[in-house]
Amino acid sequence: MDIKRIALGMGLVIALTAQSGCSVFGGGRGQPVDTPSAEETNDQIIYGDRGKPRGTIWDIFRARPDQGQVGQVNKYIWNAALETLNFLPVQSVDPFTGVITTGFGTPPGGGQAYRATIYVNDPALDARSLNVALMTRSGPASAATVRAIEDAILTRARQLRGQDSKL
Repeated sequence: MDIKRIALGMGLVIALTAQSGCSVFGGGRGQPVDTPSAEETNDQIIYGDRGKPRGTIWDIFRARPDQGQVGQVNKYIWNAALETLNFLPVQSVDPFTGVITTGFGTPPGGGQAYRATIYVNDPALDARSLNVALMTRSGPASAATVRAIEDAILTRARQLRGQDSKL
């Protein structure tokens, strides 16, 4: 009788150990419980069903993003390039990548036809944000002509920004 009791006791110990330690009977770890954070709980208590307000009166003193951007390009340089080179027929524009492609056109009072590709690659209003490639029918335009076009575009961009700041 002692051996039967010892065998029964050992069997129960092995069964309980297997059940608790090895998850043999499906009692393993469950999924983590998703509970709201303390901040969310406090907001629910304070604001109820209305929800937390999106802004306060003090938001007027916070820094705001520059309104002179269209996607990742500066809107002043973009508009200045279109205004300065308005004698060239626009073939394609993409304000999200910052590329303006034109066809051949002759400037007023000039005899040479030009084609331009303008790339605005930065939201800042400075010279490194603008790249101009200018072509003539016989090949690339001179560096002095390209520099003059870039200067005219940047000057017009600064004028446009000045006009906006006066409003």
